[in-house]
Amino acid sequence: MVYFSILDLVKNIDVKVSATSVLNRQVEIIRNVPYEGVGTVGGVPSGVIPQEQTIIFGDFIFSIKTTVRNIDDPFDGMLGGTPNDTAPADYKIVEMEISCPGCAKFAPLIFTTTVAPKNLESASSNGSLFVNVFDANGIGVGGTSAHVVNNSVTPTIDLSDATNASGVLQLVGVPTSTQNYQITVSKTGYSSEKTYPVGDPQNPNPAKPHATVAAQTVTQLSFSIDRVSRVNVYSSGDRCEAIPNINFSVTGSKLIGSSPDVLKFSTSSNTGSNGGVVLNNIEWDTYSFSMTEAGYDVLGTIPFARTIINPGSTFDFRFVVQPTLPKSFLVTVKDALSGNGITGANVTLSKSGFSSVATTGHSLISETDWSGGKYSSQDGGVDAENFPGSLRMLANASSTYNTSTLSWLISNTIDFGSASSTFYALHWNPVSQLPATGQESLKFQLATNNDSSTWNFAGPDGASGSYYTISSSTIWNEQSSNRYLRYKVYLSTRSEFDTPVFNDMTVEFGGMCVPPHQVLFNNLTSGDYDLTATAPGYQIATSTVTISGNWYQADILMNQQ
Repeated sequence: MVYFSILDLVKNIDVKVSATSVLNRQVEIIRNVPYEGVGTVGGVPSGVIPQEQTIIFGDFIFSIKTTVRNIDDPFDGMLGGTPNDTAPADYKIVEMEISCPGCAKFAPLIFTTTVAPKNLESASSNGSLFVNVFDANGIGVGGTSAHVVNNSVTPTIDLSDATNASGVLQLVGVPTSTQNYQITVSKTGYSSEKTYPVGDPQNPNPAKPHATVAAQTVTQLSFSIDRVSRVNVYSSGDRCEAIPNINFSVTGSKLIGSSPDVLKFSTSSNTGSNGGVVLNNIEWDTYSFSMTEAGYDVLGTIPFARTIINPGSTFDFRFVVQPTLPKSFLVTVKDALSGNGITGANVTLSKSGFSSVATTGHSLISETDWSGGKYSSQDGGVDAENFPGSLRMLANASSTYNTSTLSWLISNTIDFGSASSTFYALHWNPVSQLPATGQESLKFQLATNNDSSTWNFAGPDGASGSYYTISSSTIWNEQSSNRYLRYKVYLSTRSEFDTPVFNDMTVEFGGMCVPPHQVLFNNLTSGDYDLTATAPGYQIATSTVTISGNWYQADILMNQQ
């Protein structure tokens, strides 16, 4: 190990010595170039030195990048300052960076020198181009690559340079040209920005046209870039079950042109076979998401469909959808002052002969058919087959019912998609039974867990001997924060000729895939509706809507009390 370390050290010394020799030779070449020729090919100032070149020296292949800049020294004033320096290119700085791509453990060497003219400079007919790069907070972004191209001047300009620690690149002594300097700024892991030609059919009036440089003036351009973000787009039902291949579009709000408006970002995509897709390299902006998939309605989006994506973030967006139904109406409830969504608002949609109530952040799942073994287990005293769409006690051979037993059936497991689920209430029909069957002839218990195997049934107080006996009962709060649920229905009767009847069960719940601020009404008929929203701490909000087409959506704004 020590032997190999010594060999690596010796070889590294050889590379450095060779690289230094190459740099010394390049410096001697520059010293013998006339001052007017000290510049780079395609650069500013223009000259005879290649911006990049490869040199073989002994056993090593080196790559050299050369940058030459004109410097406006404040000793004799600054261009545009007091006094005004009409010859701002006072001297030049030459920076050379040498690297050895094929050499291990070799750090690039950088050499910087100044070159001054023999005589005083004369008034210049050139100008200056200053590139300023800021992030989303207005802080300069150092180390940003600036690519400057101008094919209309002689010699042509095609250079790449980097901003300083303050996010500024100053090019002094730039040839004059009108709207021909093409500038692109970029940095690894960041967004990019550039100038555009005027009159392009796709963007005739750009917000940032190619730059103009006039004689003895400074042209300053500002660009904004920041860290790009990752956006995960999902499509699912309200219990997080993936719904694949949902088409959608995303548009930003930043414009690169006006009259007509030209968006900087707009794309279409699909959530794929797993119900999820990743959008990479997304610039910070306000984005609008829109589902374009036929055959589905949007139950809501998480968060709102128009949302801000911050720099350098990972952002999750979800379309919550269901198969389309005719004449659907999506309502979003917001605070009138802040624009924030309101969870737990009761929304009533009504007209003559119709009224429906829904709660933001709440969703419903119903079961109404247990035939064909669509349940987990039972004691043999429940008839799930002879009356599809309902449960009854099983009659004996004489077509009467046993009055001394408590029969039961346990549902299949209901998966709510996440352990953050909240269970609000149980609703069932019919809400009352024939008096002959006796009190509490239909009652229920619930069991919830996160392992889908531990089932401890209990009533609304958490006791194993208590039962849910009134429809729309509040679910015991300690049964929330679980992913899986089963209900157990009990049937009994005091009359051998009558049986309790159970037609459907509905669980009211919330969860990570339930839109927190939206509700959907569907299967509506055309006409005018009254829309009313109530929420704790808010004044009642009312409005009217006209439903005519198959899809309609609206916001209802609520003022705090």
